[in-house]
Amino acid sequence: MRTKRTIRYRSSRKICGYPLLVISFGPDKATDESRGIAAGIIAIGDISIGVIAIGGLSAGIFSVGGLSTGLIAVGGVAMGGLVLGGVAVGVMAFGGVAIGLAAWGGVAIGHFAAGGKAVGTYIMTETQKDPQAVDFFNRWLPWISR
Repeated sequence: MRTKRTIRYRSSRKICGYPLLVISFGPDKATDESRGIAAGIIAIGDISIGVIAIGGLSAGIFSVGGLSTGLIAVGGVAMGGLVLGGVAVGVMAFGGVAIGLAAWGGVAIGHFAAGGKAVGTYIMTETQKDPQAVDFFNRWLPWISR
């Protein structure tokens, strides 16, 4: 049976009482963690929470992970403000399936939606171009209209 590798690092430098960098992967018998939980300004781990969070499950202002949530989030499933993911749910969402106030993707659902299959108040597809959607995407995301 293969043992999972454990990695733990916590910087001594702190900002507002939080460590600047925390890296945490794998199980830790000393703390009875089955997964590495990293919480700090920059957090990298199986589960990460920080201003910048990178991990399998991540939450932060800037978040990257398999399941990611944040003001700016990138991931397989991403949720938040400005999001990019296989499944993206947010204010402005980009992805294979994108759901948001403004959405762009293979399947896009939103008030303003653009993509292969778009559902929303104002949509932009190859066959249908609502003027409001064209104006919105030209103003905020000009490369989409091209």
